[in-house]
Amino acid sequence: MEKLRIGVIGNGGIAKSVHLPAYKGMKDVEIVATCDIIPSRMIEAENIIGHSLKKYENYEDLIADADIDAIDICTPNYLHSIIACKALKANKHVFCEKPDAVSVEEVMKMKKAAEASNKVLMVMRNNRHLITSKFVKQYIAEGKMGDIYCGRCGWIRRRGIPGRGGWFTTKAQSGGGPLIDLGVHMIDLAIYLMGNPKPIAVSGSVYNKFANDTASSDSVHSVFGDAKEDGIFDVEDLAMGFIKFDNGACLQIEFSWASNIKEEKSFVELRGTKGGVSWQPYAYTIFSEENGQLIDLEPKGNLISNGHSANLQHFVDVVNQKAKPDYVIDQGVNMIKILEAIYESAKTGKEVIL
Repeated sequence: MEKLRIGVIGNGGIAKSVHLPAYKGMKDVEIVATCDIIPSRMIEAENIIGHSLKKYENYEDLIADADIDAIDICTPNYLHSIIACKALKANKHVFCEKPDAVSVEEVMKMKKAAEASNKVLMVMRNNRHLITSKFVKQYIAEGKMGDIYCGRCGWIRRRGIPGRGGWFTTKAQSGGGPLIDLGVHMIDLAIYLMGNPKPIAVSGSVYNKFANDTASSDSVHSVFGDAKEDGIFDVEDLAMGFIKFDNGACLQIEFSWASNIKEEKSFVELRGTKGGVSWQPYAYTIFSEENGQLIDLEPKGNLISNGHSANLQHFVDVVNQKAKPDYVIDQGVNMIKILEAIYESAKTGKEVIL
């Protein structure tokens, strides 16, 4: 079997902890090249993979490499759409870390480039691939929750600002704070489980209250990004909002890097006419009724799974025509429309119609 030859652009935390180890374990993949503006990181990538790699400090040179079939993008957010479009135009398949892009204008460029190339473009949606998510998705598909008409989701941290002063907290490079960093995960999963209704209106508020806070982090996720003393912090540290959909359903959202809560948690809660669900990455509870009695259903057994690796394997399977994609670019477009509209609503104080 011929292996899919991949070049990885960006060798920071997410590449080293997720992408490179996942690809190393796949029999149908070969990492052939890597790219980073910091040469030592390419050596680290090489050590993870376990064999020599072509090394490029300029991503355009990697994209031009005829030996590469697909590009994996693990760069700061503002480069996602730029690199994706160039790779698609160079006839490469593309997998990109979330968020899809930092603006609607940029994600529309990705959509146009993908449609023109006829190549696979996918963006990380790892929570869709967890064991818990797959069960809930099937449970809903079988009609056991009835009509899902509302929900709430979030990812909130007590203290967990990634790379303070670096690209994560610099709007020109990240596009925003926890809303764009964490919001993509839970908003996407909620909408995916709801059957992908179309968002039609959004309202929200954002706050920056902890830019100068010196409390130690209690989040394992805050290790991502490179902190810089006297760096920029011009993004929000908390966002709340409300989304309306074309089928009448609605979704409350909350995302924070820092807020005075008990502890960090990520969650999706959905309510239907026959039942409801409370989801966490490795646990869920179904709330329903049978024979006139209210019942709670909880699973037994190990629910730990690696959604990132499963998502990357799904991309490879789609490229090799072994699977149909569970993500299409229009879902990414709707996601960025939601995020951009929440920022606009926070700025104007008004609901934004999409």
